[in-house]
Amino acid sequence: MMMRRIFGAAAAVLATALALSGCGGGDPLSAPATSAPAASEGTAGPVVVGSFDFPESVLLASIYAQGLRAKGVTVEEKPNIGSREVVYDQIKSGGLTVLPEYVGSLLAFVDKNSTARTKEEIVAELKAKLSEGLQLLAPSAAEDNNSLSVTRETADKHGLATMEDLAKVSEDFVVGGPPEFKQRQQENLKSVYGIEFKEWKPTGATTADAIKSGTIQVGNVFTTDPKIVLNDLVPLQDTKNAFGAENIAPLVYTAGVDATVTSTLDAISIKLDTATLVSLMKRIAVDKEDPPAVAADWLTQNGLV
Repeated sequence: MMMRRIFGAAAAVLATALALSGCGGGDPLSAPATSAPAASEGTAGPVVVGSFDFPESVLLASIYAQGLRAKGVTVEEKPNIGSREVVYDQIKSGGLTVLPEYVGSLLAFVDKNSTARTKEEIVAELKAKLSEGLQLLAPSAAEDNNSLSVTRETADKHGLATMEDLAKVSEDFVVGGPPEFKQRQQENLKSVYGIEFKEWKPTGATTADAIKSGTIQVGNVFTTDPKIVLNDLVPLQDTKNAFGAENIAPLVYTAGVDATVTSTLDAISIKLDTATLVSLMKRIAVDKEDPPAVAADWLTQNGLV
């Protein structure tokens, strides 16, 4: 998310369909897609669905969890765990079974030197570089990418349309984002664009509002955040692809899933796209609806429960 991924973590609950290609553990191919609960065949216990500590991830995890329960899978939910630095170790050890992931941010986490930027390049590298026992299912069309955004007034005043433009004035700007944003992106932004900021402030889920209020001049806002439109922000174009593709895909602990689990998650990912994620996010972030209720509504509308 490199930022929500940068944002490795950060702020908005939207859709739930992270997936990269693959199938579950045990003997998944021998079990029919309509087989009984995962916990009773091919898995040692309930399927534990976790999420990062920002709303969109919570929403996606709830979509996964409710979709799996509808297929008879025994599910335990662990929302809002923390950043990728914490959550990755939990799924690697089997403490979690399923996690909504953002492919570009995940690759940047497992290989800080990777130069892959397209979805295809990223997925190929993840297949080779993920920890043993982990697998990404097929990615959805839904993508929630990082952006560096400014107010329209700032964009007009300084002639900012791209991140290359930002590099000319960034030394006078305070930038905000998730707490891990600086650690994950400082060197990347400097090497790709020559961007160096006056100060880095952790703003997390309040980044879009902090930009509008003038607390910061530029911020790492996820592209599915409805406040980009509501606050009339301008996401600067990433012309050199500093932020790689961030399609959403389920990351699974293969020993804990079977064919029922993987086929259910694949069916969810097929239905999930970016426009859907933005609309779901608005219901949560702006209309203040409960993520599980939004997830249930979407699953019902798409015939997945």
